[in-house]
Amino acid sequence: MRKISLGLLATLATGCATTIVDRLNSGDLKPKHEFCKMAPKLGGPTLAQMLEPHREKMKTHTGVTVLEDGAGAMVARAWMAKKAVRTIDIQYFIFSTDNVGLIGADLLLRAAERGVKVRLMIDDLLYDADASFLQALDAHPNLEIRIYNPNLKAGKNLPRTILNSISDFRGVNQRMHNKTFIIDGDAVITGGRNVADEYFDFNETYNFRDRDVLLLGGAVAQVNKSFEQFWAHPLSVPINKLLPPVPVKRSQSLWRNLHHYSCDPDHIWPAVQLRIANVPKAFSGKITSGHLRWVKEVIFVSDDPGKNAGDKGLKGRGLSTNTLIDLIRKAKRSVVIQTPYLVTTELGQKLLAQAHQRGVSIKILTNSLATTDNPAAFRGYQTGRDALLKAGVELYEFRPDAALRKTIMTSSLVRTMKTLPIFGVHAKTMVVDDELLVVGTFNMDPRSAHLNTECVALIPDAELSKQVLDTLEQEMLPANSWKISKGSNPDHKASFGLRFRAWIGGLIPNSLL
Repeated sequence: MRKISLGLLATLATGCATTIVDRLNSGDLKPKHEFCKMAPKLGGPTLAQMLEPHREKMKTHTGVTVLEDGAGAMVARAWMAKKAVRTIDIQYFIFSTDNVGLIGADLLLRAAERGVKVRLMIDDLLYDADASFLQALDAHPNLEIRIYNPNLKAGKNLPRTILNSISDFRGVNQRMHNKTFIIDGDAVITGGRNVADEYFDFNETYNFRDRDVLLLGGAVAQVNKSFEQFWAHPLSVPINKLLPPVPVKRSQSLWRNLHHYSCDPDHIWPAVQLRIANVPKAFSGKITSGHLRWVKEVIFVSDDPGKNAGDKGLKGRGLSTNTLIDLIRKAKRSVVIQTPYLVTTELGQKLLAQAHQRGVSIKILTNSLATTDNPAAFRGYQTGRDALLKAGVELYEFRPDAALRKTIMTSSLVRTMKTLPIFGVHAKTMVVDDELLVVGTFNMDPRSAHLNTECVALIPDAELSKQVLDTLEQEMLPANSWKISKGSNPDHKASFGLRFRAWIGGLIPNSLL
């Protein structure tokens, strides 16, 4: 997540003379050949057909598998979108119009053209796609887009943006951070990943170490309920009520050119296409290997739209916050956490200290200054780092040259590179007492605790917990992370630019980080 504490700063920095729609319609991004005619057809069963043998199990259990590598997580989404037959419901904080975002948008458009009802909900602050592109997609009768809390960008000119930032400071900082990708009401992918190149190992300089879970049946009903709650809420506004419509011919031209773009092997590599085609085989392999588990009592926890009543200013917490606090308070043996941002308050430090005093082992893996994408948030972590050590927390900070990049970055792009991109932590994961796995969107910081809506999946399964713990323990090895002690940290290994930006970040109150 490219965290931005002050929405106004993000908006003032946004804007370009040539939109993605202009570039697609002008031919700037349109390939010279009709690659779509040559693209391989994806045969095999639909998702609904693949799940048919498991329908009875899905009534009482939730199928769960962990999606560790970015390219695999992208392929899973692509195959599910291609094989949807009824509905696709999507909720994201960031939806970029980079290569992955354009291909993702094309998959949604193609699904709509097949008759699938597609609903896409994006937060106003960082939808990272120009409005005319989203309007052109929304023009399809089977594809509807809503913008959450549109008080900064969609349909707002600069004076209105400035006025909103001054008159409703809490409102512009209250964002939707939920991430759900629901297919046919049967399956969902949820976790830390947004839609952009760097979440799926397709960025040439910096990629995120992230984690999702795929859920089948069972708890998916809870995710559906949460999505419907957000979709129907007044904070989620149809984009066609915020902006004037794009002319029909212009929209249809974009649809054609987006198809051409997404068929071009320079944009979606043949190796990716092959991997998508092999998803049914990979799914069967996960079942036989035990990497897909059928788990009772999986719980999906989501904050309500708006997070809380807002009567406590920049505080107030929410259901996700209280749930995670309760899990740590009830921990008996161990708590292992992976979080990109670790900005702790006195309450959080006390919570961890009390757990340590009960004999609970606490380990936290987070970014180093050399790997963070948010130096301001790292500055907030720096101010509380010694307090965490004093509370008995074992702290680990990720290395920019982590050895596991060679095994977890699996995209076709990365596999061709001689020098691997930096890998920064973005996964939001907790394992409690070796038996409860928590994967979601919640960062260990005040913004997630009090302002942003968040969601987490609680998965009570020792085997899945062990699978993730084994990975986390590998990530904490010296080849991948630095262990922190009082007076000894790797801050000096970061560039001068990152150290300076962290210092400047000290001007932002921790309550906004």
